[in-house]
Amino acid sequence: MQLFGKKIPLSVSLLFWFLVWEFIGRVGVLSIFPPLTRIIVTGVTILPSEKFIKAAEISLRSFAIGMSLALIVGIALGVLMARAKTVGEILGTWVNVFVSAPISALVPILMGLLGIGETTVVATVFLFAVFVIVLDTQVGISKADKSLIEMARSFGARRYQIYTKVLILSALPEILTGVRLGAIRGVKGVVIGQPLVSIIGVGELFELYSKYFLMEEFWALVIVVFAFAFLVSEAIAYLERRVEYYASAR
Repeated sequence: MQLFGKKIPLSVSLLFWFLVWEFIGRVGVLSIFPPLTRIIVTGVTILPSEKFIKAAEISLRSFAIGMSLALIVGIALGVLMARAKTVGEILGTWVNVFVSAPISALVPILMGLLGIGETTVVATVFLFAVFVIVLDTQVGISKADKSLIEMARSFGARRYQIYTKVLILSALPEILTGVRLGAIRGVKGVVIGQPLVSIIGVGELFELYSKYFLMEEFWALVIVVFAFAFLVSEAIAYLERRVEYYASAR
């Protein structure tokens, strides 16, 4: 960040907003914003509690299952759409529609089809994540260097070897970008899906804290969810930077 032509560390920006939040909380202008120091103290208190650990287990399990399904289906479908022109033309429009569509509007339909429970949350995470993974995988495979494929064939590579040792590796930067964006959207799926279901996981806690106006607990939970999404995104971004070699070598 730059201010008046001088580079300012990110920590200074965070400290500034910390102080602004603390000031607003102490003044008491908005009761919805308690002092940040009290939120942190509350967060330290609720994190080891049995209720939070149980809710976190349910939410993480829903996220892991939904993301795993999105990875399997998204990468496979993206590869198929890139390699089979007809499939790409048939499904391309629908994938683009669902990428830009508000998936949260489908949650009530999922509740009607799958019931109110963890299965609905898994399906929500899957729908939030899968389409962006499909698109990025399709782009990555489509941009793969044709000369590498021809070279692999000339050396007698089998079809599955071309996919696993040429196409997938060549498209790895785009695939990881899709996975990172899909993971962020997947966290949104958990956050949006569970409050709508309101009986399991962190959604139950969000509902409980907002219902009884426990704003310190509510904001502590928001910070934990945001931190989780940030850490997942940064971990995948680290993998992206590690495979930049493939992008530059294409």
